[in-house]
Amino acid sequence: MRRLPAVSTRRAGIPVPACPEDTAPLLRRMLHGNCLPFWYPSCIDGDLGGYRLARDGRGRPTSADWRRCIVTQARMVWFFSRLVAGGHGGPEHLAAAAHGYRFLGDRMWDPVHGGFYWSVDARSGRPEQDAKHLYGQSFALFAVSRYAAVSGDGEAAAFARTQARLVHDAAHDAVHGGYFELFTRDWQPWTGMERDFLSEVPAGTKRYNTHLHWFEALVEYVDLLGGDEARPWLAELAGILTDRVVRHEHAACTDAHRPDWTPMPGLTNYGHDVEAVWMLRDAERRTGVVGAGRLGAHLALFDSAMRWGWDERHGGFFWAGPPGRPATMRGKDWWAQAEALVCALMLYKETGREAYGVCYLRTLDWIANVQVDWTHGEWHREIAPNGRSVGDKGDGWKAAYHNGRAMMMCLACLIHEAFGPGSYSLV
Repeated sequence: MRRLPAVSTRRAGIPVPACPEDTAPLLRRMLHGNCLPFWYPSCIDGDLGGYRLARDGRGRPTSADWRRCIVTQARMVWFFSRLVAGGHGGPEHLAAAAHGYRFLGDRMWDPVHGGFYWSVDARSGRPEQDAKHLYGQSFALFAVSRYAAVSGDGEAAAFARTQARLVHDAAHDAVHGGYFELFTRDWQPWTGMERDFLSEVPAGTKRYNTHLHWFEALVEYVDLLGGDEARPWLAELAGILTDRVVRHEHAACTDAHRPDWTPMPGLTNYGHDVEAVWMLRDAERRTGVVGAGRLGAHLALFDSAMRWGWDERHGGFFWAGPPGRPATMRGKDWWAQAEALVCALMLYKETGREAYGVCYLRTLDWIANVQVDWTHGEWHREIAPNGRSVGDKGDGWKAAYHNGRAMMMCLACLIHEAFGPGSYSLV
């Protein structure tokens, strides 16, 4: 790749190398000098158990510090486990993962009906929201699979097998494919409207986003624990994520669908589209269930997100917009930038196309100089269109998952050459 012009710096004054291959030191700095010290060891709650994750925009604990939500509790188990698996962490981080794993099994798992509660009150130990949502179950399986693999804990591996089968049997739609998402505590179908979870939608709605993360969890389960019974489930999901949720006339996805996968009106979330692309490519490399011939469709998704969601002037990806039209929601959330970074680098390494390398470098420039908070730690939740940072640093949705994972995935891509040219057929 030809060397790029020097990248302009903005708020933080962090220089970004002119070639993707030279960016590993900056990625390590963001992982070990910004993300990890923000969360560890202060997130470990030795009294109530689990992780204290509620932090305001300056990193200070908030009054909701007692609430434990399955999504971010599980994400932190995965984060600490992945640190160790990738050579970025030591015994103390494996102990941190074990600490969170015990909390998941002892306090968030339903001993009567199985499955994980959506949230619990760590002060009383009682469920706060005892419904079973596929989104939450996904991150639990994702975390336990990774923890079982890195720790060698046979009981954790058996626990993952129990989870995977339970969720599939309870939630899979054998008629239309995919999964129903929300259930009562005893796994009865939810009725009426779904509120207080992901968004307000009619019961029975199937989301692109939820299915993407169940897919992600199953990839970990199949690849790390040999869960071969789930390979057909993965193959079905790969078809849904490449075909059923895509508005092909725009090469873009929308989130909400009726049970038969008829799309409901909605915007394209660019972060979800680029996240789906790299997850599908990574899943093919790890499990072989996606199909190498789908690369062309995946590139079309990324190219469409670049066309409509990329900020050509400043770098970074906007939040969302109508399919095939310019972005209308122009804030820049931390997680979308993290997913775009991984996707652009992976596609650059896989295809050798310079445009993807440029996107990677300019996204990294935006992150390092604007999204990262070098003063108080972690990444700003959102940069509003006026340039102001808004939102808390941690809660039931935000922890070290998106940005921590992005740093580790990009480092693996650069150092281990796992995604080099010729990995897949360019069809």
